[in-house]
Amino acid sequence: MRHSGVSREEFSDFYVGAKDRCLRAAIAGGMDPGRAEEAIAEAFARAWSRWPTVRLSSSPAAWVVRTAINADISWWRKRRRELIVSDAPEPLPCDAPGFDHDLLEAVRRLPPRQRQVVALRYFLDLDAETTAHELGIARGTVSATLHHALKTLRLQLADSEGMLS
Repeated sequence: MRHSGVSREEFSDFYVGAKDRCLRAAIAGGMDPGRAEEAIAEAFARAWSRWPTVRLSSSPAAWVVRTAINADISWWRKRRRELIVSDAPEPLPCDAPGFDHDLLEAVRRLPPRQRQVVALRYFLDLDAETTAHELGIARGTVSATLHHALKTLRLQLADSEGMLS
């Protein structure tokens, strides 16, 4: 099957190369691991249906993560009408792929904007310019937000290491 001159193989290569990074970025951005898997799968399906356009974006992987986050927000809005939701994120399974459990928990405790910046900059390896574009903020805001996030993470991880000693 071809998609307006774009091969299924090209999308398949993108999917295989980006799926784990996208999942890690979504989880680091604060999504529940189970919901993240569902949302990322849905986002990749949407990416396939729009692949001729998505493939031309500055970062197709960031498009997938942003779409997954938007899908999760929509899901959460529907669910919050039915349930009382705690602000605390659910505990992560010990086998979350490719993560240091302490680091991931520390990232999940960051404020939402800091989590998003860390997820895009480190888990998707986007530059500051692309991160700013994807989040709709100024490049300087990305740098300042990342600075504060890293400072907080260093303190949290130093505290947790001190408690282990």
